Amino acid sequence: MVAALELYLDTDATRRIRVLWDALEAEGVQSMRSLLEQRHRPHVSLAVAPRFDPERVTAALDGMVVAAPLRLSFQHAGQFVGRVLWLGATPTAELLAHHRQVHDRLSAAGVPLVEHYRPGRWVPHCTLSMRVPNVLMAAAVRRCLEILPVEATVVGAALTDHARGISRPLS
Repeated sequence: MVAALELYLDTDATRRIRVLWDALEAEGVQSMRSLLEQRHRPHVSLAVAPRFDPERVTAALDGMVVAAPLRLSFQHAGQFVGRVLWLGATPTAELLAHHRQVHDRLSAAGVPLVEHYRPGRWVPHCTLSMRVPNVLMAAAVRRCLEILPVEATVVGAALTDHARGISRPLS
């Protein structure tokens, strides 16, 4: 399990992604709905680490609006190695600048971060499933394409570490 700094989406986008989770489940694909006793929430992770010290992260981000009302446009579906299925958000200049500012502050505070979430390597996305069976990937991608595009606005943020029971809202 990992810790993440998550950006949450507006009500309509969240509803549409939850409907997609249900459609994936109907195809036999375990979606993010099934994880964490159905407490998982659609989001885009700005930063990920093996674990976070909540006090250090909060101090590093003090005075910054982490939950900036960014507009996100999910235009495509993708797959990471390991059968991870996701919706990709268009990497706008505004989103990339916000991401870099968060990382710069966390790095300056000595917060250890996962390499593939660093600026220049990060792929902004909303994870849909962590375990798509290879034989079901085509059907799962088709389901994603049926709902795209999804337009969203960031309405909240939180520092989460589900293994340790941490979910701390950030402004």
